[in-house]
Amino acid sequence: MESDPEERWRAPLLELCDALRTAARGAVRSAIDGKRLEELSLPLRQGAGDVTFALDEVTESVLDRWLEATACRQPISLLTEDGGWRHRGPGANGGTRELPGFDHGGPRIAIDPIDGTRHLMSDLRSAWSVISFAPPGPEQPRMSELTLGLLGEIPDSRAGRWRLLRARRGQGAFVEERALDSNAAASVSRLDTGDDARAERGTFSFFRYLPAQRPLLAAIEARFFERLARLEGADVRSCYDDQYISSGGQLALLALGSYRLSADLRAELGVREPSIPAIATHPYDLAGAVLVAREAGVVVDDAAGMPLDFPLDCTTPVSFVAWVNGATRARLQRHLLAALA
Repeated sequence: MESDPEERWRAPLLELCDALRTAARGAVRSAIDGKRLEELSLPLRQGAGDVTFALDEVTESVLDRWLEATACRQPISLLTEDGGWRHRGPGANGGTRELPGFDHGGPRIAIDPIDGTRHLMSDLRSAWSVISFAPPGPEQPRMSELTLGLLGEIPDSRAGRWRLLRARRGQGAFVEERALDSNAAASVSRLDTGDDARAERGTFSFFRYLPAQRPLLAAIEARFFERLARLEGADVRSCYDDQYISSGGQLALLALGSYRLSADLRAELGVREPSIPAIATHPYDLAGAVLVAREAGVVVDDAAGMPLDFPLDCTTPVSFVAWVNGATRARLQRHLLAALA
């Protein structure tokens, strides 16, 4: 078992996904029943990576308890958007103690308990728990060091099922559909995004969040689709948009084949136009989701068209361009790079 840390950790991390989903949906359901849904969107504080809302606090408490229960048995480094990196290990009398850094022989795990809080706290659509697993190492890991990724769906209050997307590096990606009431698996299938390279009839999303950046992002998007119509003969009336406030959710939909393209260029525009306010994706939002998507056949690049990689922390701004498969990237990437230029 010790020689296969991903397999040993998969079951505890799946149990954690269940606990996070149960806590988040319980809070949403309770708020709906009490006609106080607006209370979930109260900002409580600025965490290490993002604003912590009242809904986030519910799952951060679950993570705090999980970290203490895990660290009393073995060393671990855990990154969360609220607390940043924490290093814990067994202490005296069955308790835990703080460790000086990463070089302790335990795993390095980053968790975004609710990626998509802003949709879920209004009961609009699913959020996702994004879990990123890196084996032991002496330093802060990079995304390229991950060996296991999990995406646990946190559906809205009306759902009867939820989905788990999981992948180990080099072993493919899988989706499990499970019943919410019993957690029984309804289906399990391997994810494969194929080689269809069509330039139309699908969702091509350019994510736009802050109003100040929207005109610039819309101009890039317009140039991209103008080129698709002119040079690829695409019927852009069938190129649809989706503004999903969840990086993990966007990558899940790519892995499932529901998106053709997802371009989050906010960090890139933040560098080009530093005077314009920008809030970018953070590493913990998407690291494990990138691994899952890539194992399904999705190609995930940075804004320059190079393979995406970044340190796992709470502060590095990340832009990404994710194509549903390599064939789509080979056909359409030149048009995006031209639109960006």
